[in-house]
Amino acid sequence: MDRNEWLNRREHGDGVIELQLGHAPENRLTDPFLTDFTQEIYDLVQDPAVRAVLLTSPFRDFSTGVDPELAAADLPAGALNAAFLALYACPKPVVCACVGLSSGAGLFFALASDLRVAHARAAFEMTEVLTGHGYPAGLMEIARATLDSNTQRRLMLTGQRLGPIAARNAQIIEVLADDLDDLHGYALKEARKFARLDPKVFAEIKNELRGETIARIESRLDDDMSPASFERGSQMAS
Repeated sequence: MDRNEWLNRREHGDGVIELQLGHAPENRLTDPFLTDFTQEIYDLVQDPAVRAVLLTSPFRDFSTGVDPELAAADLPAGALNAAFLALYACPKPVVCACVGLSSGAGLFFALASDLRVAHARAAFEMTEVLTGHGYPAGLMEIARATLDSNTQRRLMLTGQRLGPIAARNAQIIEVLADDLDDLHGYALKEARKFARLDPKVFAEIKNELRGETIARIESRLDDDMSPASFERGSQMAS
């Protein structure tokens, strides 16, 4: 499948680009999809006209993660590391609009973003422990940096599903929307706020906040898994 068929851009003006994840029917994470997503993030970073990114899904669920029936040896570990490191290290603001279920590795679209908006019927879970799978190094580091220890336990060690209120209390999401129109509207509003910020200053601060985690991820990855050519911070935003 061509990248344009499952990653669709929509311009909202003022430097806000909506990136719609369209890997039907539920944005399952496959090696080709993740590879194309990584390249799309690199392309958005390189475009000086882009000042903020809004991640959305047109489907009932945002992303149901990796196929739970895959054998451990078949998990796209390298592509998962590369994709979510690229998103986490992106020097431009990223807002994620969560709809339906964000499951397993699919939850990292939200965790690696800068601000998360969710529909009032959204749900969040990490069920890999129930299916006998683990998480690659990059995702573990992002989870440690993003989730408090109690939320890590509830999600990653028990496979418990969190509803929107519990997810907001756990600071997985910041904004709740009662209906789908509000979800997109609230998320777009937050992206526009980000787009008005000084891009160089934002990138520098974000790199200061996330730089140690990014360095730990890169140190744990093999060279062929790490997007070493991805330049972060003010160098990419200037």
